[in-house]
Amino acid sequence: MTQPPQPPNEPPQGGFGAPQDPPPGGFGAPTPPPSDGFSKQPPAAPPAAPPTPPAGGYGSPPPPPAGGYGAPQPPPGGYGTPQTPPGQPPQNPAYGYPQAPPPGQPGYGFPQGPPPGQPGMPPQQGYGYPTAPMQPQYLAPQPGGNGGKKFSTQMQIIVAAVVAVVLIVGGGVIYASSSGDDGGKKDEASSAGTNGGEGKGGEGSGLGGGSEKAPADIKSKVGFQLPQPKVTDTTTVTGSWLTDKAFVKTGVYEIAGYDPAKGTKLWSIPLPGQLCAASRHMSKDFKTAIVFEEGKPTKADKYPSCNQVGALDLNTGKLMWSKSVTSSSSGDEPIRFSEVTLSGTTVAAGGTSGGAAFNLATGAELWRPKTDTNGCYDKGYGGGEALAVVRKCGTYDAPQLTIQALNPATGAPLSSYNMPAGVEYASIVSTKPLVVAADVGDTAGDGSGISDFFSINAATGKLIVRISADADKYAGRCGSTEVETCQSLAVGGNKLYVPTEEHEGGGEYGDTNEIVAFDLATGKLVGGKADAGDRYTLTPLRMDGTNVIAYKEPPYDKGGQIVSIDGSTFKETVLMENPSDEAVRDAETGFSGYYAEYIYDKGRLFISEKMISEPRESTLDDKQYLVVSFTTG
Repeated sequence: MTQPPQPPNEPPQGGFGAPQDPPPGGFGAPTPPPSDGFSKQPPAAPPAAPPTPPAGGYGSPPPPPAGGYGAPQPPPGGYGTPQTPPGQPPQNPAYGYPQAPPPGQPGYGFPQGPPPGQPGMPPQQGYGYPTAPMQPQYLAPQPGGNGGKKFSTQMQIIVAAVVAVVLIVGGGVIYASSSGDDGGKKDEASSAGTNGGEGKGGEGSGLGGGSEKAPADIKSKVGFQLPQPKVTDTTTVTGSWLTDKAFVKTGVYEIAGYDPAKGTKLWSIPLPGQLCAASRHMSKDFKTAIVFEEGKPTKADKYPSCNQVGALDLNTGKLMWSKSVTSSSSGDEPIRFSEVTLSGTTVAAGGTSGGAAFNLATGAELWRPKTDTNGCYDKGYGGGEALAVVRKCGTYDAPQLTIQALNPATGAPLSSYNMPAGVEYASIVSTKPLVVAADVGDTAGDGSGISDFFSINAATGKLIVRISADADKYAGRCGSTEVETCQSLAVGGNKLYVPTEEHEGGGEYGDTNEIVAFDLATGKLVGGKADAGDRYTLTPLRMDGTNVIAYKEPPYDKGGQIVSIDGSTFKETVLMENPSDEAVRDAETGFSGYYAEYIYDKGRLFISEKMISEPRESTLDDKQYLVVSFTTG
């Protein structure tokens, strides 16, 4: 599970950086698209992301669709073997199907691909926002990381072929050119995550096979595009949601609603400071929660504190309420929050200096986590259909993480599960069923934050099964410091859907991958898999009833696709195929998986950035987009 380049280290005081004042006028009106939907200028390059480490609640994306290294020749052996609790027979599923590999043979490990989203970011992605559409919301850059997007086998071959064709002119001057390609979930309502936002039809939705149907014509056209606002520093713009009236996106010192079809601005909510975090979940009447800075940077205070919690009405464009709360352990100092989530009518915000929960409609404080002499605190919360927390106790050298299911109204623990020793960080993939991801003993080795998944009984706190997820075989990504930023994962029908790492396909060149599923009761790989097809890469965005909505990152000469995957048979139905025109294709693939949010709903796809920065001098003439949308309508 390879990690993409990460955003710069967070500044002191928990701030997200020191964004500069935007140019007068903020976003301004969206640019009307030319006849082909895009300018014929060179494709916009994604903003550079300094090393370091998740819509964000941001889908949420999930490792985004992107090209990976060429895969090694597969040795015989099983695809992956989930671990089981003591007393259960070991499970040895083969590649995509439960079978035991020959003794001594290692599983086929695929090298992993880059993040989707800002794409690149991605994904993120799974239960929760695509920063590749991928979360719908999922979502947001996570801390930690070991480099940028990998140079795919496909690209290596293409570049090699082009460079090999040289023209020797006159006294031996060689001219050569190169070319290449750049590169889920349940909730009360549709929102964004890697992988975009939460999607309609999660666990218990009663939608059965899902509500998304293929249109008469799957060929899409460009809906609208919004140019990136000008900034002078790296600025977070995590947060995108889709309601029945508006597509809503975080900008610079504002959150704005746009007509989903035309892209015209409907309303704008000004913020006193820059947004720090946004819930990937929405209520059924399209309300959500955010955290933002107390003010704009000044010479005296370059990094304003992220201590303001607020609730938004996404249909009317109103900031319903906002407030700060003081910490019981730090006198009058307001609590600094690093993430926020929503479950029912409860807004829960957390951070290293404390946490608190509020009523969504009124802002009334509901509860705060209890403090004790062991230095315990709530690291962060996972929302959606239920509420869960990752609670950290112990010392820096010997931390103890506990996963608790909570009563949203009172904060009282309903159950507790102690994570094994060696776990410093844990992420909540889903709250119903309760699924947690962790990098046990830092064994993943790729910055993805995932070596194992834990399926937990939320009623009793007992471990149902622990699933080993070899980072060389499976893709997906979770943040280390944030609890609800997993991408490129989806949970539904008591199954966990995970993309494999990219590997060589069956064609002459080009990488591909699959989506497989683990049974959350047994930890076994269920029979079957969804194939991306040669030169495409599949990333789960969200659940749609018992189906999986996924994004197919395209090869260099095609447009991307949205597909619905039957959760039992893995049969794929194409819902959308984007244009393959060069200008449109460049705009679509200009987003980087893990750093982008993908939202798909009823024939409309929205891809947006999670983070923007000052353009590099070499890209000043390139067209860079905050949002690009496609529609089959």
